[in-house]
Amino acid sequence: MSTTGFAPVGTVVAVRRRLQRRYALVMALLAVLTLAAIGLALAVGDYPLPLAEVVRSLLSPFTGNVEPAGDFIVLGVRLPRAVAGLLAGGAFGLSGVLFQSVLRNPLASPDIVGITMGASATAVAAIIVFDWSGTAVSLSACVGAVVIALLIYGLSWRNGVTPYRLVLIGIGMSAIAGAVVSYLFTRARIFDVQEALAWLTGSLNGASFEHLAPLALALLVLTPVAAVLWRSLNALQLGDDTAKALGTRVELSRLGLIIVAVLLAAAATAAVGPVAFVAFVSGPIARRLLGPAGNALLPSALVGGLVTIGSDFVAQHMLGRNQLPVGVVTGAFGAVFLIYLLAAAHRSGRGG
Repeated sequence: MSTTGFAPVGTVVAVRRRLQRRYALVMALLAVLTLAAIGLALAVGDYPLPLAEVVRSLLSPFTGNVEPAGDFIVLGVRLPRAVAGLLAGGAFGLSGVLFQSVLRNPLASPDIVGITMGASATAVAAIIVFDWSGTAVSLSACVGAVVIALLIYGLSWRNGVTPYRLVLIGIGMSAIAGAVVSYLFTRARIFDVQEALAWLTGSLNGASFEHLAPLALALLVLTPVAAVLWRSLNALQLGDDTAKALGTRVELSRLGLIIVAVLLAAAATAAVGPVAFVAFVSGPIARRLLGPAGNALLPSALVGGLVTIGSDFVAQHMLGRNQLPVGVVTGAFGAVFLIYLLAAAHRSGRGG
């Protein structure tokens, strides 16, 4: 028997089970699509391999069934590239959904609020001013992302930080960092500019397991932290005043979530460059797939990995004879998706 004005307990349980089934179905679908994309990335190329040969190469370290040519192509060239796309895309996806959820704005992602542009400015300075390369450029990008995040947060502080003010200041800082990049280009040699532009586009070329180790470690540490901090988001989504009334430590929770998001974006950018719009599109796509089914954290990571691997496949094999960096395709996809989001918001009366 139910209390007047409240849904029966059986109805609530049925709705919860239906949402859980939808969540499980979405996760399974994304996992299958991601595995299929990885399979295509490992099998297709200038030297195509049947799927059975790919599986044999993947198992060869354990079975001892070695075939040097096929194993080198799969394990030495294609697998590190696919893993780079999966890890970097997952980190960008997690970072993007954290930013968008904390700031309560689907347009708020590391691309938009200046984090990746800060990383880009310091990386370009490392290449052009200090003539650095490799790991030094990656570390400088990581430092730049953290520094600009601290500047944005500090400038946004006024008896607390409001999401609206943080986004606006982030956009301004992104413009400043972009101006620094443009200035450095005017003072650089052509060769250095070409190298910097190649890094700014974002690419999976030259990926290696050793190079990806810091990113894998960052994901291993930060993903559980993000999952724990995610619980406070339900209160933050209701607004600061309501969250405080419910006992949530608003500024501490927001700062923790932003720090995790910045570190994820910094680690991914350091590994593969500022691959455009992956962080921006992952959260909204995951939420549309889930509907009201709940936590978009892990689905966003899978969407980010799938978008990155799929875009790299398109860039390598489906645009004629020219192979392009993955950032070219993700940038085009993200721009179209941004237009779609703005059009959808306008149709629903939220577009201004």
